[in-house]
Amino acid sequence: MARAFVFPGQGSQAVGMGSALAEASPAAREVFEEVDDALGQSLSRLMFEGPGDELTLTENAQPALMAHSMAVFRVLEREGGVSLPASCLYLAGHSLGEYSALTAAGSFRLADTARLLKLRGQAMQGAVPVGAGAMAALLGLDFEQVEEVARDAAEGDVCDPANDNAPGQVVVSGDRAAVERAVALAKARGARRAILLDVSAPFHCSLLQPAADAMAEVLDAVDMQDPSVPLVANVTAQPVESAAGLPDLLVRQVTATVRWRESMMFMRDNNVDRVVELGTGKVLSGLVRRIDREMSGVAVEGPDDIEALLKEL
Repeated sequence: MARAFVFPGQGSQAVGMGSALAEASPAAREVFEEVDDALGQSLSRLMFEGPGDELTLTENAQPALMAHSMAVFRVLEREGGVSLPASCLYLAGHSLGEYSALTAAGSFRLADTARLLKLRGQAMQGAVPVGAGAMAALLGLDFEQVEEVARDAAEGDVCDPANDNAPGQVVVSGDRAAVERAVALAKARGARRAILLDVSAPFHCSLLQPAADAMAEVLDAVDMQDPSVPLVANVTAQPVESAAGLPDLLVRQVTATVRWRESMMFMRDNNVDRVVELGTGKVLSGLVRRIDREMSGVAVEGPDDIEALLKEL
């Protein structure tokens, strides 16, 4: 069985995330404490106890999701003796999850990643006035059809394909009026469903260029190492093995489409048949069989999941 480890993105956060792991594992507690120290806030308390509206803020949700993913990975590594290069062929992360993947692969230090994601969240939230942007999920159309819908809906505004998650599951992002037009057009062109999403900003579209510029500046100052396992990048759906290309990919990722379906298909074509999601929720592991029925996915979130994975490994 050939595996890939994947790391969730924004939207998976939930009050209580990581709490069972923190109670059960000193290695997990160490991760949460290190992230709290790096940020100068008790993010772990917010994760464990809420309130939910504060946890959902982009600047909190992004480092929180990374912290939980890294706590799971640290337990596997420290307490389970798991070696990343010996356990998987590739890594990938959905949007902010790329930072989690790169931290697991040793490219970033944990404290640096926490600070980067705090800044990324603030920059993304601040790039577009609240209410001016929107995102919508268009279900039942393929990616090329959604590209056409987005082009036709733009009418001089921004409407970009943001997430190509699975066959028939594509998200668009941009100016609110253009995204609303895309919803109506998608329905007229046979979409099974087209719904506006409850998001705080229009992620992964050209409106977020100010956030991309901000990330370019901070990433330039961060020490990066080559990943210990190739990362299949959101922007290219191709593997990255050197630190040299990472800053450019992570900057472009802010405004570019998350090519998740293609990333999973690349892995499938390169012998991966098992996708292991580390962290909060089951979104990515749930997409696996929608992308390719020959692949299987499993979510690893708490102590019982870790125990089951260690038996498999």
